[in-house]
Amino acid sequence: MKILYSHRTRAADGQLVHITSLVKALRDRSHEVFVVGPEGAGAAERAMNASPQGGLIKRFAPKALYEAAEIGYSAHAYRRLRKVAEAASPDLIYERYNLFFGAGARLAKAAGLPFILEVNAPLAAERAAHGGLALKKQAFESETDLWRAADAILPVTNVLAKTIEARGVQPEKIMVIPNGVDDAFLTIGDGDSVRARYGLENKVVLGFAGFMREWHGLERVVDWMAKAPEKSLHLFLVGDGPARSMLEERAAAAGLTSALTVTGAVQRAQMPDHIAAFDIALQPAAVDYASPLKLFEYMAQARAIVAPSQPNIEEVLKADEAALFDPLQSNGLEAALSRLVNAPDIWRKLGASARAALDAQDLTWASNARRVEEIARGLQSGLAL
Repeated sequence: MKILYSHRTRAADGQLVHITSLVKALRDRSHEVFVVGPEGAGAAERAMNASPQGGLIKRFAPKALYEAAEIGYSAHAYRRLRKVAEAASPDLIYERYNLFFGAGARLAKAAGLPFILEVNAPLAAERAAHGGLALKKQAFESETDLWRAADAILPVTNVLAKTIEARGVQPEKIMVIPNGVDDAFLTIGDGDSVRARYGLENKVVLGFAGFMREWHGLERVVDWMAKAPEKSLHLFLVGDGPARSMLEERAAAAGLTSALTVTGAVQRAQMPDHIAAFDIALQPAAVDYASPLKLFEYMAQARAIVAPSQPNIEEVLKADEAALFDPLQSNGLEAALSRLVNAPDIWRKLGASARAALDAQDLTWASNARRVEEIARGLQSGLAL
């Protein structure tokens, strides 16, 4: 098939991983994929970094002005998308959902093409709750209209699927496809070399991979370490992000500077080795509708995972496959860490179970590409999904 992949993602974080991984997996299945995003037409390959996206306009412009610019960008993106479609003659349009972004839906309707929409978050509600929205009514209406316009809509969790269905989307159009891992993650990395590089030998390594945000709750790990009797603990943060300076200052105030390592942004090829260096992999908090990319990478590398026992996490991990804690308990995370920290036999058991769970569910980008292909074939032939 010829697939026109539309997105509006500038970030070079987990969103970029999702885009590039799925596109590669589709191409590996011999499909032609034409990627059209903010940088123009072509592949979305970029170096990973933790730079804030949106620039000065997003930071300082009035919200209404910024949101109007988003709406205007959608019109510009439509013209660019149409130009690529005229040259490529695609069989369908696949779009990664973004707020006020309807270029793919508009072109699909005009060209009579099947339209698949991937949804990673209910962005109107998310931005209203955290970043604020000036055009709140328009945001929710445009989001709902776009969701309903899709011939197939692919949320990343069942939790998110219920939100989409509650907006009036027909259940038969909704197919949940969680995040996954690249084939490179399926081989256990060389954790020993990473531990040697950072001086982590003979340490109990608590690891976190990804871009650090305040809501991840990593400061709780720092605070727990300050009170823990074990002196061999080391917090290994693989990545960068806006919470980095806060965590470094908190560790310094607790006398834990030597027990904290922050690598800065690590590129994808090196990530399996870094995660393999963890004894205990941390997911201290998770948005309740998300499909955390790091979770699947921890599972692939057979790490003992500490994560909250909430519905979206339990869609992929059960109690005997990770150290799940009640996120409503004030000391749930800390209690889980205390139980695990001196139990290497449990680490190995949980890690093996997590990897087995990933294999059993086939949580890979290759599997996701197969499912997208099946859905696309069904739409092409007019079959019920």
